[in-house]
Amino acid sequence: MNNLRSTTGQTGFDHDVLVIGSGFGGSVSALRLAEKGYDVHVYESGRRFEDHEFAKTSWNLRKYLWAPRLKCFGVQRYHQLPGVMILAGAGVGGGSLNYANTLYKPPPEFFNDQQWGHITDWDAELSPHYEVARRMLGVVDENPCNGPVEQLMKDTANKLGVGSTFRKTPVGVFFGESGKQVPDPFFGGEGPERTGCTECGNCMVGCRVGAKNTLMKNYLALAERRGVTIEPLRTVVEVEPVAGGFRVTTERTGAWVAKDRRSVTAEQVVVAAGTWGTQNLLHRMKVTGRLPHLSDQLGDLTRTNSEELGGAAAVSVPDDVDLTRGVAITTSFHIDERTHIENVRYGKGSNLMGLMSTFLVNGDKNVIGRTAELLAQLLRNPVRAARVLGPHWSERTIIALVMQSIDNSITVKPRRRFGRIGLTTEPGYGEPNPRWIPAGHKAIRAMTDQLQKIGKVDAIAGVCWPEFFGMPMTAHFLGGVAISADPEHGVIDPYHRVWSYPGLHVVDGSAVSANLGVNPSLTITAQAERAIAMWPAKGEHDARPEQSASYERIPAPPARVPGVDLGMPQVPAAG
Repeated sequence: MNNLRSTTGQTGFDHDVLVIGSGFGGSVSALRLAEKGYDVHVYESGRRFEDHEFAKTSWNLRKYLWAPRLKCFGVQRYHQLPGVMILAGAGVGGGSLNYANTLYKPPPEFFNDQQWGHITDWDAELSPHYEVARRMLGVVDENPCNGPVEQLMKDTANKLGVGSTFRKTPVGVFFGESGKQVPDPFFGGEGPERTGCTECGNCMVGCRVGAKNTLMKNYLALAERRGVTIEPLRTVVEVEPVAGGFRVTTERTGAWVAKDRRSVTAEQVVVAAGTWGTQNLLHRMKVTGRLPHLSDQLGDLTRTNSEELGGAAAVSVPDDVDLTRGVAITTSFHIDERTHIENVRYGKGSNLMGLMSTFLVNGDKNVIGRTAELLAQLLRNPVRAARVLGPHWSERTIIALVMQSIDNSITVKPRRRFGRIGLTTEPGYGEPNPRWIPAGHKAIRAMTDQLQKIGKVDAIAGVCWPEFFGMPMTAHFLGGVAISADPEHGVIDPYHRVWSYPGLHVVDGSAVSANLGVNPSLTITAQAERAIAMWPAKGEHDARPEQSASYERIPAPPARVPGVDLGMPQVPAAG
C-alpha cells in the first residue's frame, strides 16, 4: 500500500477516509478532503455543543471539565506527565472550543529549526496556506478590546524597556455589533449566523454568545454541508492495517461497561487527536504490535512551547475597574528576543483555575527553600492570601502566559502500569525543558507592580501550584510525531504520511516539529491546509513521490475560501 489509488472503482471499504479527531488538523482534513470528492467520516471522543450548551462558568464541572469516566464531558482536559501539566481541549471542534482565539504566525526560528529546516523552505511553502487559514478562521489583525488590562500590559512593556514589542493580538472572533445576530459574514452566506462579541471574557469556558470563530463556525460547518459525517463520543482504541487500508475500532467514550465496541474500515486514515491523544494512540499501537513499524522516534521532540503560567492578583479592585472585560487574550510583548508574554483572562464567576494558584516563588531554590518562602508569605498576611485566592479570583487576576522559541524538548515513552499502557517522559533533545522561566517571573513581577497602581490596590505575583513542584503548565503540548526526511529522524514524511504506513497520516499539533514561542493554532491549521492540498482529488493521480524517494516540492495551490476573494480585504473587525 502506497499512495492514493488513481482509479475510482469500488474499494470495499466503509469510507474513503476516516479522520480521528475534530480539532484544527482534523477539521481542515475533513473539509478539504470532502471538497476533493472523498467520503469522509470523523470520530470525536468529546461531545457536541450548541452555543447555549456551554458552561456559564467554569464551576459547572460537567460541562466544563473533561473526566468522561465521571460523566464530565466538558471542553477542558487536564493531563499530567512527569515534569509537565497539560491543558487541552475536548468536544466537536477540539481545542477551538476552549482556546483563547489567538492566531499568530511564528518567527523565522520556527521554520529554520534544525529538525526540519533543511528539508525545504517551510516559510515559503506554508505562507499561502497561512493566508487561507487566516481567512477561514476569521483573523482580526488587532482586536479592538481596550481597558485597564490592556493599558497595564502596555505600561509593563514600557517599564521593562520593551515597549516597541507591545501589540494587540490577532484573534479569531466576530466582533460586529455586540450581542446582535447577523447572517454569515465570512463565507458568502455558506456559514452559520453569527453574533457580535460581548467581551464577556469567558472564551476559554466556551462561547455561549456565538462570537468565537470555533471550528464549528467554519471548517466543520462547511464540511458537514459537503457530506462529512461526524460521530461524537466515540474514542478510537485501535488502528491496524488490513488489505489496502485500515481497520479503526472505537468504543463509547467514558463507558465502564457496555462499551459498544465497533470497527470500521477505510482506505486512508488521518490521525488528528491532538498531541496527547495522537501520541497515546500511536504508542499503544506500536507496543501492542498493531503498527509495529512505526519509527522509534515516536515521542521524541515533544514540545511544551517552553511555557509557564503565572499572573498578578489584586487583593481588591475598585468598582470602576473591570479586569474581566475583553476576549481571553488581547495584548502581548517580548521581554527578550525569545520570551513572549501575553495577558489572559476568564470572565466573571469562572474561578476554578484560582484553586491552582499560589504565591510566586522563584525556581532557583530547592523544594525546601521554596516551601519556606511560600509559608513565610502566607504567615505574613493570611487574610491577604485568602482574599487574593478567594471567590472573585477571575475579577482580580491578570494571568500571564509565558512562551519561548527555545529548542528544548522532552521525550514521551510508553509505560505499562497495572496492565495498561500509558505515557511517561524523560529529558529530551536540546536545552532542558524549563521548570521555571526567569524572564517570565520578571515580567510577572512587573505586571504586579503595575496592577498595584490601578486604584492603588494591593497585589501579589502568583504562579500555578504545579510549577511550585517543578512541573510547569502548558496549554500548547506539541510534537512527538516530528516531520523528517527519513524514518531515522522522525515519524512522518514531509507530506504528513507516517513512515512505513503511507496510507496513515498525522495532521495535528503532534506534527509541529519545533517550539513556536507563540500560540500554535494558526500553524496547525496552515500545516493541515498544506498537507491536504497535496492530496489528489479522488480518482486522480497522486503526484507525491513514494516514501523511498527524496523530498520533492510539488504544486499545492492553496484551497478556496468560500465566499472570499483572496485578493480582497478580509472581513472587517466590526460592522
